[in-house]
Amino acid sequence: VQLQASGGGSVQVGGSLRLSCAVSGGILSAFISGMGWYRQAPGKEREFVADIREGGATNYADFVEGRFTISRDNVKRRVYLQMNDLKPEDTAVYYCHSTIYNSWGQGTQVTVSS
Repeated sequence: VQLQASGGGSVQVGGSLRLSCAVSGGILSAFISGMGWYRQAPGKEREFVADIREGGATNYADFVEGRFTISRDNVKRRVYLQMNDLKPEDTAVYYCHSTIYNSWGQGTQVTVSS
């Protein structure tokens, strides 16, 4: 399975970005079972941001505080992360992840400046 993340960029504090992850290969049920977003800031370990599971159940890291929304399109096999009210501490490389295949995309850079 291959994951291709896109949508990152540079925004100012309070801005918004929508990340997208295109999934190719694999089986649809694996896609539906679980997809997630993680991030890694410079000098820090990769950390969980959000995931979406079978049935549409979602989980978010505490630091999201209602600012991010994960969603998916099962037909297009895409998973999205809508990020609003961005803060400088959200600056990181964001990666999408397949739970079943434990596979990672190449990451997309998000930079938030004040």
